[in-house]
Amino acid sequence: MNHTIYDIAKAANVSIATVSRVFNESGSVREATKKRVMKIADEMGYHPQVFAQALASKRKNIIAVVVPIMSNYFFMEILAGVQDKLLETGYELNIINIQSTQDQFEQIEHLIRRQRADGYIFISIHLPQSKWQELDRYHVPMSIIDDYSPAHDGVSVNNQKGAYKATSYLIEQGCRNVAMISALESSTPIIERVDGYRKALIDHGLPFRPELIFTGDISYRDGFTEKGGFEAMEKLLSFDPQPDACFCASDVQAIGALKSMTQRNCRIPIISYDNLAVSEYIGLSTVRQPMYEMGAESTRYLLRRIDDPDIEIEHTTYEPELIIRRSSEIPGEQSINGIGSSSV
Repeated sequence: MNHTIYDIAKAANVSIATVSRVFNESGSVREATKKRVMKIADEMGYHPQVFAQALASKRKNIIAVVVPIMSNYFFMEILAGVQDKLLETGYELNIINIQSTQDQFEQIEHLIRRQRADGYIFISIHLPQSKWQELDRYHVPMSIIDDYSPAHDGVSVNNQKGAYKATSYLIEQGCRNVAMISALESSTPIIERVDGYRKALIDHGLPFRPELIFTGDISYRDGFTEKGGFEAMEKLLSFDPQPDACFCASDVQAIGALKSMTQRNCRIPIISYDNLAVSEYIGLSTVRQPMYEMGAESTRYLLRRIDDPDIEIEHTTYEPELIIRRSSEIPGEQSINGIGSSSV
């Protein structure tokens, strides 16, 4: 339950003005009253120094981060960057989960109308440009991660280029029947990564074959799950003729794909996307997108927008980096790096 300054005043049996004076350390308040108010605030999870700043600046001192999925590793690494950046300020972080089974835009509108935060960071919330523009009428500072709107600050990664690098590497190792493990085609990152996969094939003189794009059977988390990767790899390995390599749309899916290969006692080279922390420990070749930096930079944009609503809009597109590890080796080859990695 979210308590307010009114709840503290009621519980302490004092006026709101008295609570304000206690938090701001201004005016004359009896010592016993101060202790009572501070004790109640502590029990309710309040941090008086933050609220004192908010009262003085007429701000809430809250940044809301809106995500579609709370348990996805990708979001957790971005949130680490957001949290660390906010530690430099007096802002508190409020994480809000958008339900995938309901209209995302309606949920966002409802959230903004409640005016519970000074600004909003949207992570992987993919809306049509017309919907992003509709949100402008609320005049609320916002920053976007993993999507793009010309009307808002934001950060993203060149998904097409990352997929192109991964697919090209497999082709240049001699693979000629490269498949892709995908997620829901409606996902903006997937659209861009499929484009990069397709372009790499064509540029290397190979045909683009849509039947070599495999997905799992579930739509949860847009298909970016271990189970989704496992199911997709099961289909891939059963395809005739079997592909000789695979570009996988995310590390999370690749974990499931590796399990499928282990159970079938077979292996094809695989490169995925994200470079989650776990990737290094399982020898997974992947395309790095700087998730922590994306979170920190997006937060910097938002804080700047809160201080000056009229400054020029900024957007950063990060260049992806190919990290080569054990999983992309051609079967039968000996690794000279072991479980180490190299960047391309």
